[in-house]
Amino acid sequence: MPDAARSRRRAVSHMPDLANVPKLTDHYFLRTKQVVERFGDKEVTYAVFMRRPVISTPRLVVEFLEKAARERGVRFGIELLRKEGEWVGAGDPLIYITGPLRHLIDLETLYLQRLGAPCVAAYNAYVMCQELPKVAFIAMDARHCAGAEMAEMMAYAASVGSAAAKAEVGAIGFIGNATTETAHYFDRESGLGTMPHALIGYAGSTVRAAEMYHETFPDEPLTILADFFGQEITDALAVARRFPELAAAGRLSVRLDTHGGRYIEGLDLARSYEVLERHAPKSIRGYRTEAELRYLVGTGVSAAAIWALRKALDKAGFKKVKIVGSSGFSPAKCRMMAAANAPLDVVGTGSYLPDQWPETYATADIVAYDGVPLVKLGREFLLRKPADAETAGK
Repeated sequence: MPDAARSRRRAVSHMPDLANVPKLTDHYFLRTKQVVERFGDKEVTYAVFMRRPVISTPRLVVEFLEKAARERGVRFGIELLRKEGEWVGAGDPLIYITGPLRHLIDLETLYLQRLGAPCVAAYNAYVMCQELPKVAFIAMDARHCAGAEMAEMMAYAASVGSAAAKAEVGAIGFIGNATTETAHYFDRESGLGTMPHALIGYAGSTVRAAEMYHETFPDEPLTILADFFGQEITDALAVARRFPELAAAGRLSVRLDTHGGRYIEGLDLARSYEVLERHAPKSIRGYRTEAELRYLVGTGVSAAAIWALRKALDKAGFKKVKIVGSSGFSPAKCRMMAAANAPLDVVGTGSYLPDQWPETYATADIVAYDGVPLVKLGREFLLRKPADAETAGK
């Protein structure tokens, strides 16, 4: 595996070609650029901010601006008001960018695209890792991303949010992701993952799919999906009995991915309440919202489902078989899993992706022209404060 420092220095894979900026940026920026070229340039300072609390995730913006400055033969001053991984309040400037207006004006669209969504995704990833510090996470968002550029941003975001939770609460955090292209953000050479539902359908049974996988990759740990035939408990136990050595060595995992249209094998609403009353009674006592109850005792991969599988495995003597939870693991769901002390070993998630896209909009305003502070009315909070000069970049 590459060392962390080398992984951190790796260049962005999907940075736009500067020659395409006129086709990619907002047209009014191009018109302004032409006006400035005709009437004379000024040095300006932009303040970049978000309208909601986020985790600072600036690296893709910085790399893009540095590349643009090199190619245009100019210098941009880039001041980070918050280090990568730091919490940032709503409306607090994240970055001050200083340089010639002629060369900055047409870049705004592109650098804002690389800031907002990663900052929100990093915040979500941080919250999830903080809620479940003893659980390892795998980023499985690639299929839900709008192309390779977004996938790059989301992998970077998960790594930043994870690192923040590791530093703050000693969380295990994100240990990898689904694709090799962005695995470097997790200090890996390749993506993680074993079998999709398609392999079980191809094999005709969960046990046969496990046999095929193990024969093809005999030296790897084995993670099986248990929900294809709606026999999560039966099939999990059958695979464990088929591979007792892997089970005893802790190299066998069962992934629960039951969809929200049904309960796992052996559960219904009443039995789900019984499971949690037995193993996590505090989680269902007191007021819970409808959404919280769904995560605890509802259909799909609930806390009750995870407890039921764990107890079935333990009763059969397979205490070292691990449980992987997937299907809708958002910050809210992770919070309920923590409330129920659900016995998860790993969570596979794409639900750290922002679910309210308007929250991801980053904004930039010019706050100084040729060194003179000036900003549009109502945005005075973006002007430099005396403390900014002391904290910038630290």
